[in-house]
Amino acid sequence: MLERLGARIVSADVIAHEVLADPQTRGRITARWGEQVVGPSGAIEHGALAERIFGDAEELAALEAITHPPILARMREQIHAACESGNVAAVVVDAPLLLEAELDAECDALIFVDCPRDERLKRAAAERGWEADELDRREAHQEPLDVKRDRAEYVVSTDCSPDTTFQQVKELWQEALGL
Repeated sequence: MLERLGARIVSADVIAHEVLADPQTRGRITARWGEQVVGPSGAIEHGALAERIFGDAEELAALEAITHPPILARMREQIHAACESGNVAAVVVDAPLLLEAELDAECDALIFVDCPRDERLKRAAAERGWEADELDRREAHQEPLDVKRDRAEYVVSTDCSPDTTFQQVKELWQEALGL
C-alpha cells in the first residue's frame, strides 16, 4: 500500500533469498550444516535449514553471523540508492527483524502492522506452507509483538477491510510526510 503511494520498498526477505542464493553464502552454510540443507535444484532448502537452527540459539547465531552482514549491507545499499535517486517520496524498510538488527536507528519512523494471529497463521500457511508450530517457533526468535507495537510511531490495523486498512495507511503517509 505504501508503494502505491510512492514509497520504495526495501524487503529484507527478498534480499535474504538473494543472499542465500549467493554461492559464497551457500558454501558457508553447507560447510556448517552439510549438503542436507540443499534441495534438488541446488538451492538452500529453507525448511531443512530451519529445522537445524530454530530451537538452538547457537545454531541460529551461526546462521545470522553468515547471513546478516551481507543482508544488512545490501539493504543499506538499496536504501542509499533509493534516497540518492531523488524520485521516491520515502523508503520503507520491510524487515521482520528490524529491531533485532538495530535497523530502527536508521529509520525516521516505525510502523507496526497489527495482524491478528489467525490471519498471520493463514498467510504463513498460504505463502510459506508453515503450520502453527512453525509460525510460533519463528515468532519466538523475534521481539515480542507488544514490544514492536510500543516502539512504533504508527500502528496500522489489518483487522478490517482492505479499504479501511488503506485509509489508515494514507493517513499515516500524509502525517509522516507532513502533507
